[in-house]
Amino acid sequence: MAAAPEPTAVARGHGVLIVRNTRSGTAVIRADPAELIAERLPEADVRELGEGEDLADVVDTAMAATDPPSVLGVYGGDGSVSRMAELARKHDRLLLVMPGGTFNHFARSAGVVDVETAIDALESGSTVEVSAVEVTADDGPPVLALNAVSVGAYPELIDQRDRRRARLGKWLGGIVAAWITLRSAEPLTIVREGRRARVWSVFVGVGRSDPMRVATMQRENLEEPTLDVRIHHASGTRMRAIASLAFGKRTAAVLHALKLMPPRSDVERLVVPGFDMTVCVEPERPSVYVHDGELEERPAGGFRLRCVIVPRAVTVYAPGSEAR
Repeated sequence: MAAAPEPTAVARGHGVLIVRNTRSGTAVIRADPAELIAERLPEADVRELGEGEDLADVVDTAMAATDPPSVLGVYGGDGSVSRMAELARKHDRLLLVMPGGTFNHFARSAGVVDVETAIDALESGSTVEVSAVEVTADDGPPVLALNAVSVGAYPELIDQRDRRRARLGKWLGGIVAAWITLRSAEPLTIVREGRRARVWSVFVGVGRSDPMRVATMQRENLEEPTLDVRIHHASGTRMRAIASLAFGKRTAAVLHALKLMPPRSDVERLVVPGFDMTVCVEPERPSVYVHDGELEERPAGGFRLRCVIVPRAVTVYAPGSEAR
């Protein structure tokens, strides 16, 4: 892949494509950033992702134009951001992240707390080179993720939530999903390096993360080219399996104090450049995994998952390190 363009300060949004995924973050009440974007970036090409429209199609069409954008921007959640990061890497473009999702894990890690902060970084030319993980399921195409990849209890919870999302909404659907998962979750079997293990979950995060947590969904280091793997072995209860999915530091600390989190002896940690496992799924269980909050379904019975660190995968506009 050719080197990305040199980071430059961009005034008025010249040469910037911004794609808005308005389906992201519907569970959060926030002001529409359209007026702010129009005021500060009047020359930006702002597109709204239509129903059934694919982000890649929008970007590929823009890149095929006679005057393609030099910066690819996205307003959306972690799934949209990761997809745009993959496209920025494909087209050797800089990435502008505008948080518009529910949790915005990556944007928060990058110090981009709101759209105004993103525009400030764009106008000042402040960037960071970000490592990512490339995940391949079976013989499928590799997918880029910026935060984490997971199998086990968390994907099952997301699967249960998504089934109820249209009827109950994201938050209430999530509460119901957590209750169902708490009552029905079962360990699954993974095979790694010829060894079998029964586990509640596996998280493959980008960069070293808080050793007290199992669910490494929000990264703490943007540049470190390594994977931090947490394997939660199925030695404890379902309650601890669900409690281990807490990704906030304060929540995790409270659960540790209440002795609801799994003991360290139940959690195996690996810091590695790559991780390869086969996931064996019982016939009645969902064959799924998650990358950056995006649920992926696989054929019944199980699948192979390979994760490889990608150093300096994409250059992102972000505040200086002192602000992150």
